[in-house]
Amino acid sequence: MRLPLALAFALLALPARADVPCGGPFPAFIAGLKAEAVAQGHDRARADAFFRTAAQDPAVIRADRAQGVFRKTFTEFARSLISQNRVTTAAAKSRQHDALFTRAARDYGVPRGILLAFWAFETDFGAVQGDYNTLNALVTLAHDCRRPGLFRPQVLAALALWERGQFDPARTTGAWAGEIGMVQMLPADILARGVDGDGDGKVLLKTSVADAILSGARMLRDLGWRPGEPWLQEVTVPPDLDWSLSGIDKAPRTADWARRGVKPRHGHLPEGGLPASLLLPQGRKGPAFLVYPNFHVLFEWNKSFVYVTTAAYFAARIEGAPVFDAGAPDPALGADQMKALQTKLRARGHDVGAVDGILGAMTRVAVQKEQMRLGLPADAWPTRALLDAL
Repeated sequence: MRLPLALAFALLALPARADVPCGGPFPAFIAGLKAEAVAQGHDRARADAFFRTAAQDPAVIRADRAQGVFRKTFTEFARSLISQNRVTTAAAKSRQHDALFTRAARDYGVPRGILLAFWAFETDFGAVQGDYNTLNALVTLAHDCRRPGLFRPQVLAALALWERGQFDPARTTGAWAGEIGMVQMLPADILARGVDGDGDGKVLLKTSVADAILSGARMLRDLGWRPGEPWLQEVTVPPDLDWSLSGIDKAPRTADWARRGVKPRHGHLPEGGLPASLLLPQGRKGPAFLVYPNFHVLFEWNKSFVYVTTAAYFAARIEGAPVFDAGAPDPALGADQMKALQTKLRARGHDVGAVDGILGAMTRVAVQKEQMRLGLPADAWPTRALLDAL
């Protein structure tokens, strides 16, 4: 299963900008893209050639609207993505490309565990990169009026890549949302952050492991990755902890958590006063992690809470962490129950984003606030008791 790194499900909630052209007859829309390309300095004949094969792809729209996989709990999601085969392959790839990962850490400060986790989840280490025509995917999503402000610039970035000999409008394929290559980057990001890792004069993320890994590392560095710092660590928590202190919107220091009885399951807590949030993906009875500033950087590349948490955990496991303790969390709400909960939370004035049945970061914050108001354990895990109380 391939899940797009750069976009994920949260794009569904992004509003369309009124000042970005979209919709209408498709030929007229393509004509508008050509005119914009020419206005930016591209040759008209080359713009005509680039858009000659462009076509709408209904499968892209269907894929954009069908992302129910993110309704899984963290444990379900992690177990579906982290197979023993992926663990074994990650270790083999780490050995095979040791010099490359050492270079990524030296030049960009990003550890191999993070890069291997994304490489694994995005494309099964390059084996499954997506078979959607990239230009068609981008023009389809740019024409669709939900997020034209995101996708229209990507079309023009693909044109620039074509002029560099790094994109083929008829043959380049990738994910339904327009990402390309082994670590799935959008054309504008390839233009801005692509790295010619193998020295052949081009950035080819589909065929060059060096280009893909170093481009991904540079992307994370540019998004704010802090070299030499951890990102996620599994912990044990005392049963009488003040659960209202948990959540990624709060960040006491590691020393504060230690004083409250929070202990690492593996290794030791970072020295000094590093900010750390207590993350309880399935509430106080489930897995528990301390997450650090680098964890939050991952949300700059992907907005899915469950995806980011799973990728961060898998990266830690690649680096030597044990299998997490799943605990015995209270049952998760079903999709319809979650939508009903989000509707009730919204009615009480909370911003939960889209009512989509997905337990994202905004819904978690709202859940915790209502738990505190109602005198329930404020661990941000929605239960039937909370739904009934609302």
